[in-house]
Formats: sequence, structure tokens, C-alpha cells
Amino acid sequence: MSSKDIYILAIESSCDDTSAAVLRNGKVLSNVIANQKIHEAYGGVVPELASRAHQQNIVPVVHQALATANIDKKQLNAIAFTRGPGLMGSLLVGTSFAKSLSLGLNIPLIEVNHMQAHILAHFIEDEAQTIPKFPFLAMTISGGHTQIVVVKDHFEMEVIGETIDDAVGEAYDKSGKILGLTYPAGPIIDTLANEGNPKAFPFPKPRVEGLNFSFSGLKTSILYFVQKQTKANPNFVEENLKDICASIQYTIVNIILDKLKKASKQTGIKTIAIGGGVSANSAIRKALKDGEQKYGWTAHIPKFAYTTDNAAMIGIVGYLKYLKEDFTDEAVTANSRFKF
Repeated sequence: MSSKDIYILAIESSCDDTSAAVLRNGKVLSNVIANQKIHEAYGGVVPELASRAHQQNIVPVVHQALATANIDKKQLNAIAFTRGPGLMGSLLVGTSFAKSLSLGLNIPLIEVNHMQAHILAHFIEDEAQTIPKFPFLAMTISGGHTQIVVVKDHFEMEVIGETIDDAVGEAYDKSGKILGLTYPAGPIIDTLANEGNPKAFPFPKPRVEGLNFSFSGLKTSILYFVQKQTKANPNFVEENLKDICASIQYTIVNIILDKLKKASKQTGIKTIAIGGGVSANSAIRKALKDGEQKYGWTAHIPKFAYTTDNAAMIGIVGYLKYLKEDFTDEAVTANSRFKF
């Protein structure tokens, strides 16, 4: 490959955020995200509404990404896009747009796995984060996924543990709904938890074999607990909200930490990286940093801008694939259950 600068336009549309980014080699020149607030009223993402919003947002978001990066589309070397996993309707918008633009500009098209991108976001050249050395353990934690992955190389990854039901982000959102909090509830619970007693109300940790996770039982125990307490005192949640949130968060963090410790012991790998929307959680970030002293880990925590669904992480995968000349063709289709 030539040593000249490589410009990648990346598009992310896997769920409810439309994002476009421009990368020059491994550095982010722009990372534009259009959030969809409409889902708040429904307590979760409505797929049909999400895909319609992507159709409205994608052109202005791409335009803004190019303008912010101060480059012309004719300077682009390739288009990277999220092929999956995600919501089918949302993925179709990004996939179709990327294919059309690639064809129109006559430049390569690069498909990206969304979950792989959350992991490889650590390889974005940014002073706010460090790049892990291979091999390392990656934990991807989001609204739809919870996985532990052994990462041997950029594109050699093995999932060794994952949720058998709800993802950790769902555990936060469903708990928040029980408590009467708005969607998304994760950041709200995190904020309130910082002012509460994490040991005020003990919740059971699920017994799941191996390195897999389960969060549905925790949600059910929280529901029964709240129902029982509010029957005796209708104001229980209001009077104890901070302590309840702190106790929920304490339990979730310990579930995650227990599995990470087990994975590290089994694999002998002490370099740990987290990614995904829930990696923005303050207690999880602190627990991982504390693990450096307690367990001898080397912790890698992503910059906040690269935790949520964003196109910058799609762009770094696109750049790494471009260097390998790992391109796809116009026959590619969106895949809602895309595996890596």
C-alpha cells in the first residue's frame, strides 16, 4: 500500500443513533452523532421509528462529518459501514447509503462488525486513551450485548462468555422502568447511585456456569422487592431511590467483575479492555481501574466519545481493513445477527 494519508468515511446506523466520521489514518477528524429522542416516550427503541429517523438524518450527518473534517468527498479512499449486528431496518439505511456512495465515488467498500468495532475503538489514536497489547480480554457491555472476548489480533477474536438472556444495558433500563425512571435509565441510575448506600438492599447474584452471564433473574428480584416494599409503604421508592440505585449498581458491577476475574484466571491474560455504551458507567470504570492494584490488571478504558454507538469506531476498523485490502463488493447485505 502507498504511504500517503488514507481517508476513511465511516457510517454507523445499527440502532437509534445515526453517526458519520472521517478518519485520517488512525486519527479521528470528525465524529458526528444524531441522537433520536423520540424513543424516550416508549421506554425503549422502536425499530420502525429508528429506521425512519436514520433516513432523515444520514445525509446531513455525513455532510457535517465531511465539513467538520474539512475534506471533500473526492479525497476519500474508502467507505466503511456497519453491516451488523443491529436492527435490520436501521442497518439497511446505512448499508444502502454506503454502497451507493462507494459506487458513485468508485472507491472501496468496507463492511464492519459493530461489536468488533467496540473492541477496536481502543486502537483509535487519541491522547485520552491507551492502546492495549495483544493478547487481551475485551468485555463489550451495551444495551444489546454482554460478551467477554479473547483478542489475539485485530481480527482474531474468540467469544468465551456472553449473556444467555438480558444484556447488562437492558438490566439497567428494565430496573429503571420498575423504579419509574425515564429511558435510558442507565446514566440516571449511575448518577443516583453515587449518592446512595450500595449495601442498603442486597440483591441476589445469578448462578451461571462458566463465563456466561444472566441478568433476567436480577430484574425479577428487583421487581418483586419493589412490589413488596411499596405494598407496605407506597412512598418506599421515592424515599429510598438513591440507596436502591446504589444497591442495583453494586450488584451489577460485582456480577461483571466476578466473570472478568474468572476469565483472567482461566486465560492467564491480565490486560483488560472494556467497550460499549455501558462502559461509560462510572462504577464499572472505577472497578476496572481498581483491578490494576487488586488483581495486577492493565486496564484500558475508552474515551467517553467512543463508548456509545459512534462512527469513529467503525472508521478505525475500516482503516485497519483498508491496510489489508479487505474490501467487500456491492452484493453485500445488512445482517442483523452478524457474527465475528
